[in-house]
Amino acid sequence: MSTSWTRSPAVAALAAAACLTSSAAAQPSAERHPYRPTLDALHYDLTIVLPDTGSRIAGRAAIALRRSASADTIVLDLLDLTVERAEVDGRPAEFRQDSATVRIAVPTGTGDSLGVTVHYGGAVRDGLIIRRDSATGRWTAFGDNWPNRARHWIPSIDHPSDKATVTWTVEAPNSRTVVANGVLVEETPIPDGRLRTVWRQAIPISTYLMVFGAAEMAMVSLGETACGLAERPGCVPQAVYVDPGLRDYVPGPFAEAGAMVEFFARLVAPYPYEKLAHLQSATRFGGMENATAIFYSDNAFRRRSVGTGLIAHEIAHQWFGNAVTEREWSHLWLSEGFATYFGQLWTEHARGDSAFQEGMRGVRNQIIGANVVAERPVIDTAQTNLLALLNVNSYQKGGFVLHMLRGVVGDSAFFGALRDYYRANLHGTALTADLRHAVERVHGAPLGWFFDQWLRRPGYAEISTRWRYDASARRVILEVRQGNRWPPYRFPLAVAVRDAAGTGRRMIVEVEAAREQRITLPVELDRAPAGLLIDPDVQLLATFTTH
Repeated sequence: MSTSWTRSPAVAALAAAACLTSSAAAQPSAERHPYRPTLDALHYDLTIVLPDTGSRIAGRAAIALRRSASADTIVLDLLDLTVERAEVDGRPAEFRQDSATVRIAVPTGTGDSLGVTVHYGGAVRDGLIIRRDSATGRWTAFGDNWPNRARHWIPSIDHPSDKATVTWTVEAPNSRTVVANGVLVEETPIPDGRLRTVWRQAIPISTYLMVFGAAEMAMVSLGETACGLAERPGCVPQAVYVDPGLRDYVPGPFAEAGAMVEFFARLVAPYPYEKLAHLQSATRFGGMENATAIFYSDNAFRRRSVGTGLIAHEIAHQWFGNAVTEREWSHLWLSEGFATYFGQLWTEHARGDSAFQEGMRGVRNQIIGANVVAERPVIDTAQTNLLALLNVNSYQKGGFVLHMLRGVVGDSAFFGALRDYYRANLHGTALTADLRHAVERVHGAPLGWFFDQWLRRPGYAEISTRWRYDASARRVILEVRQGNRWPPYRFPLAVAVRDAAGTGRRMIVEVEAAREQRITLPVELDRAPAGLLIDPDVQLLATFTTH
């Protein structure tokens, strides 16, 4: 997902504009795992009947559930819409609906599977955004579930810890193209000039990723991409779905989408899903990483300003956030921090080291300039407004933490550990401890100190340095002082010693978690250097003052 506050000049490509509504402060509180401890949704078979005009839908949700403990009631999240009837294993069932849930009576049992069907309908207020397109006046419908807004229109276990497969059956006017998760199974004309479209996602995903889009769209194929680099045999078919009037804009910024999938697949693991679609949409976010069907801002298409950095960010989510999902909302950085950093890794791959360093410098500037970084940790278990977690901590600081972790353990251990972490949690969920353990196993040393200081504390390092040349020892003495706003940090510090000709000799010194430290640089010099560059390659999250 991408939102508006990532648009500084240095890293504007990371995100498109967001349209966060004023309802953010009223979002439900973050839940504690396990969310529904006795239930596991296995598959959602969802049928939605869209109107020709307006926002009233008719819905049917058939859910295959596994029950792990004795219970006589199934509790599903559902807001706004009205349940008409419910069934359990094909038989009518008693139910009770309140303002937030529907509770369905089931036979008492343990360790068994159940089929629960909910028939419901009404005017959709959120989650599924139904509106007239402002430019054309045509009716559109796009799912917009993050963080836990699927419950506004889908009876569900609406929490990232519960993943399931999904089948979408959408009945809509035949002028609208319907695109959803997974692969297209059926397009069948039905009476009254309407079309039934069926898509099936055979790989489990969280409810916030379960969506469809329905609008008048032209499909522009990007071809078969990343051949031999997907979990399923063959290639990854990609396409862009765009307003027919903007057909000439594509492929445009999407010309590199195939290379992006190939790059991430080689770097991490095979592409995890059946296809990848890119849709011009109407939701509250600049970009939303829905599994196999990424939604991008309608306005960005109309301004012809979709950035390649945004596309790389959302594609990276297919691995981190979608295939491996944060189990708790407070660990959102495992999704957004990864996508932010992997967007920058694409820049490093495609544009070179200088562009990468410029991007990371811009990310660091945003972190240092954000109040939330100074006030709250990245893993923010106290935050109850889920939309407020879409902040610089989750995105930029989370991404920079990965950058520093790469510097601490080295490229080989870093990328090897990420692959191990990904494989171990593929199509499941994870917490930060899972990542830490994966890196420690490859690195061969404890890293609790690193994860605690950068993820569980607010702030960043504030460093002032001074140096002198000891002619008798032919050594440079570097003094490092850390500020008082936060406890001192432990980190490796890159130093470049420049001679009179401007040539630099780079080295790494270890800085302890102390207010003051004197370090003798590990190089002998016949004369005093012309100067020292501290952190020349933008590897440390810190402010720097030189005396």
